[in-house]
Amino acid sequence: MSGRLLAVCVSGSDLLPLPGRRPDRSGIDKRPRPGRVAVGELGLDGDVQVNRKHHGGEGQAVYAYAQEDADWWAADLGRDLPPGRFGENLRTAGLDLTEAVIGERWRVGTALLEVTAPRIPCANFARFWDVPDLVKRFTAHGATGAYLRVLETGDVGTGDEVAVVDRPEHGVTAGLAFRALTTQRYRIAQLEPALASFPVKDQPRLAARIAARAAAPA
Repeated sequence: MSGRLLAVCVSGSDLLPLPGRRPDRSGIDKRPRPGRVAVGELGLDGDVQVNRKHHGGEGQAVYAYAQEDADWWAADLGRDLPPGRFGENLRTAGLDLTEAVIGERWRVGTALLEVTAPRIPCANFARFWDVPDLVKRFTAHGATGAYLRVLETGDVGTGDEVAVVDRPEHGVTAGLAFRALTTQRYRIAQLEPALASFPVKDQPRLAARIAARAAAPA
């Protein structure tokens, strides 16, 4: 199973201003970069995540979003959504990222990446698009994209194959994890096999989210 990269995007110094907010900037505004881009343990060379409490780190070093899902949003909103508009580092084609299994591994260029979690939308996403109810709409649609951690550093570039080289058998997908963490909390227990498949230390944010949802009043 494989797809390909349509674009590799980084935020660099093009930070979105957030007047009156703390932090007062966001790295969500990412732009395509030509040529080969180095991939380190904390993400792509030149990329910036301002609020490290919720973004970035080893477990969310790279974010991928599918062109197929971007096309759905472009039609729904009646606007162009070029690579980077979802705050993604990798715009892919040919893979259903909602059905990506937590823990599956991708060979992209010379880097090896592992799917770790779905993307949970935030208010900065809505401000970036100037769509006030975007978080609600994004949650309802459920095409989340996938966060990845870097197992082997390397480099990536537009046109690279995205090859799924390993897929766990537990079947917990990014889409299932997203639903369990947002609108279908009764499914939280279904996420446990994903955490059991590798050390929780490699999934601290997902583990924390699962624990918080499980402990919250129904």
